[in-house]
Amino acid sequence: MIHFEAREKHPRWLNYVVPLASVLLAMIVGGIVLAATGHNPLSTYHQIVQASITQPGAFNSTLISMTPLLFTGLAAAVAFRMRVWNIGAEGQLYMGAIGASAVGLLLHGQPGPIVIVAMIAAGVAAGSLWASIPGFLRAYLNTNEILTTLMLNYVAANIMYYLIFDSTSYWRDLTSPSAKVFPTGKTLPVAGNWPALQLSGLTIPFGLLVGVGLAVALWGMIRSTKYGFEIRVVADSPQAAKYAGVKTRRKILSLMALSGGIAGIGGASQVGDFSHVLDPRGLEQPGFGYTGIVVAALGRYNPIAVVVTSFFIGMLVNAGFALQGPGFPIGLTGTMEGILLFCVLGAEIFTRYHITVRLPHAAARPAAKPPAAVVPAASHGEVS
Repeated sequence: MIHFEAREKHPRWLNYVVPLASVLLAMIVGGIVLAATGHNPLSTYHQIVQASITQPGAFNSTLISMTPLLFTGLAAAVAFRMRVWNIGAEGQLYMGAIGASAVGLLLHGQPGPIVIVAMIAAGVAAGSLWASIPGFLRAYLNTNEILTTLMLNYVAANIMYYLIFDSTSYWRDLTSPSAKVFPTGKTLPVAGNWPALQLSGLTIPFGLLVGVGLAVALWGMIRSTKYGFEIRVVADSPQAAKYAGVKTRRKILSLMALSGGIAGIGGASQVGDFSHVLDPRGLEQPGFGYTGIVVAALGRYNPIAVVVTSFFIGMLVNAGFALQGPGFPIGLTGTMEGILLFCVLGAEIFTRYHITVRLPHAAARPAAKPPAAVVPAASHGEVS
């Protein structure tokens, strides 16, 4: 018999040993899958490291891949930590990109720092407002936020496509005949291009620096502020939070707005750091918001850990594009991500519970039957 007993004490070493063991298990299981599909596991892992770190320009590409995942991972981690299931970081990232590109185009004559700060603020505002819709529905109408945030992702995507492909909006370029035939967005002015940090041949996107700073700020907020304490109380026991006077509805709404604002910065970063134009297809195809949920889960909803996990998932994404070919489908990379997520989340049970195996006791031997009574033989003349 297998028994799960909740741990009364939580040893700190479990926080390090269990994740490392789960990653090792994921590598073993992933190696089995690679071998079953005709790939040498050791050779494939070596190629992944080369394609994501050691080859010329590979590390820069990994930093580019991890930047949007860092923002969507932080957005999911903050919300999930309070057990508010925001699945809408994808749509909130779209809205952040829409708002940031509009401000970047509008302030084309202003100095670069002003334009960049305004783009970040616009991304925060657009993402927060979009996330506040399901936040209000959850807080005041008790609507399932998983469904509402998921459905709003498709609404945001349709709005983004409409602005570029189905209208003559402010975001669409109409300055040339070719642009009228092949719809595209307006390119940001030079002032709207976010600067990158050059460090010994390494190019670090400005958005990545913002994301790392934001992760540190969120970690401090959760651990050291009254707001963070109230979030932890609401997550652990909503009834106790209400009894203590915490305004749970306001907390849910504000947390959804915070989560959406973080994802909105990710959209602003995509426009300011990389594409310099509102590109609906380029934003939708990678699925940054959905992969961010994997990043947050692997980081156990810890903002600092999310920075690390976003890097490793960025490695897998970057290597997947590099290795993609007839013999290595892109879906195999997603399978490996899923194995990693399953192993890490499955290992979480070891940090919360003692697992004991108890063998059933040996069956008691049946008691010996009493000897049958001896019936005396009937004497002559007796009738039995």
